[in-house]
Amino acid sequence: MRSSHELTGMSAHPLAGRTMTGAEMIVQVLADEGVEVVFGYSGGAILPTYDAIFVHNKDGARRPIPLIVPANEQGAGFMAAGYARASGRVGVCVVTSGPGATNTVTPVRDSMADSVPMVVICGQVPSGAIGSDAFQEAPVSAIMGSVAKHVFLVTDPERLEATVRTAFEIARTGRPGPVVIDIPKDVQNWQGTFHGDGRLPVPGYRSRLRQLEQHRLLEREMGTLFAMLGEAKRPLIYAGGGVINGDAAEALRAFSAAFEIPVVTTLMGIGAVDTTGPRALRMLGMHGAAFANYAVEDCDFLLAVGARFDDRVAGVPQRFAPNARHIAHLDIDASEINKVKRVHWSHVGLMGQALVELTEYGRRHGFKRDWSHWHAHCEDLKRVYAMNYDRASALIQPYYVIEEINRLTRGEALITTGVGQHQMWAAQYFDFKSPRLWLTSGSMGTMGFGLPAAIGAQFVNPGRLVIDIDGDASIRMNLGELETVTTYDLPIKVVVLNNFGDGMVKQWQKLFFKGRLSASDKSLHKKDFVKTAQADGFPWAQRLERKADVPRVIAEFIGFKGPAFLEVLIDPDAGVYPMVGPGQAYDEMITGEHIASRGKGSTRPPGASEMF
Repeated sequence: MRSSHELTGMSAHPLAGRTMTGAEMIVQVLADEGVEVVFGYSGGAILPTYDAIFVHNKDGARRPIPLIVPANEQGAGFMAAGYARASGRVGVCVVTSGPGATNTVTPVRDSMADSVPMVVICGQVPSGAIGSDAFQEAPVSAIMGSVAKHVFLVTDPERLEATVRTAFEIARTGRPGPVVIDIPKDVQNWQGTFHGDGRLPVPGYRSRLRQLEQHRLLEREMGTLFAMLGEAKRPLIYAGGGVINGDAAEALRAFSAAFEIPVVTTLMGIGAVDTTGPRALRMLGMHGAAFANYAVEDCDFLLAVGARFDDRVAGVPQRFAPNARHIAHLDIDASEINKVKRVHWSHVGLMGQALVELTEYGRRHGFKRDWSHWHAHCEDLKRVYAMNYDRASALIQPYYVIEEINRLTRGEALITTGVGQHQMWAAQYFDFKSPRLWLTSGSMGTMGFGLPAAIGAQFVNPGRLVIDIDGDASIRMNLGELETVTTYDLPIKVVVLNNFGDGMVKQWQKLFFKGRLSASDKSLHKKDFVKTAQADGFPWAQRLERKADVPRVIAEFIGFKGPAFLEVLIDPDAGVYPMVGPGQAYDEMITGEHIASRGKGSTRPPGASEMF
């Protein structure tokens, strides 16, 4: 049987036919896949592969693959995810067996939930010891099988090379996601012939991919969509993370501009359109801008693009976009169509391609409507229901801090966050002119994401300003990665908005649990974050306590050339508003004291079956 190189006319791999260990094959495939950096922590069951990376990097004839060592394997997983989110390429994490592998469960699930391409290579005990409760053994296939896009356990060393190559294919194609490869130590030590090509036969998966790629919009389908759009007086685009993951932001911007349709985005869709643009209505949903949510209430045609009507956006699906006569849905995943909200028109396929085809169709047929009244209405919504806070407060307001950073960075910085109030404030008050500048844990809502994700992102963008906006509770989860920042001399800027506790949990407890701060108040904790940063080698580490010092200190912080750490003591009672409570619709949105509202608002306690 001829090789794929012969069938395609490609020249053979220069190392084809060479005898290698399994570990050397793993590293060579990483190099062939264009892997630029690997994140991971060593251990007994993965030692052969770590040694192969070391030897590869010492070979002056080959491009090195830097190995970045975190404080914890969870940190390695989130670094790989941060790299993937910032680049659109596959992030790679290499860990040992047992606890090394189980420490990556959270970043694997987080990446699956947010459709992030990642390959996790786990060492495993020798094949003969699997199932014997050997030292540092864990049933990785069973554990990861329920949280990853796919899991491989390599028991046949002859299939190792093809397995690693196939893992990359699965991770990056279709709806992206994490793939885990569990590799016993004896398979890593095995010696065999390197072929330089070949993948596993996964005909069902590849068939579905071909169907996606070949599923083009028909003229009559586009005609139906534009007929519905043509009847609309108040059209709106609802863009989700699929636009970012599908590299379709440019196509979406062109579609929106060609037909002058305003855009709201989900948390994961931030950056799909320039937030400073004339048709941008920013984020919708539970903590979306009031004007964005009111635009959803008022629209009569809604086009969902790469979005899934999740509970943070459509908490009450039957009351979401209540005045929309027609709803259309573009997605790469057929399972998302009609899963939550019934739609009138849908297309499953490559998002960028579909948007380009729709734009060309509309231009070809001279589609144009006068939506000036709708545009004026949206501008009024943005003016009347603008984001706002207590600007006269003597305490440092977190919104003010972010506004000041944003004033200096002008939508060009790459922002990562942990999870909690600070995450929502960052989403609400930062500008993003491009996609992949906003990295956050969306569906999983994983505290501790921000700092390691910033490390991964900095390796993608060594010359770009990378800022982790974190909370005092969230950063504790992976605080050890402060040392990773300075070990590799990364110029990351870390902001801790300290309100002495789990701020989002406290907000819910104040609203719905009569102020009983069960396990969320950390005002008596003794952590000195500045000393911690200094101990980990941060050359610039300061605490900001006075409102009058905010502009000066932030300018120094942003202007510092190396790693910098800033703790800001913020108003402990600052809340995230607007807020749409669980099981409530946008007409019940709570806007707080400083944002105008046209609804009644509601603070009824959530029901037993309603989400946090």
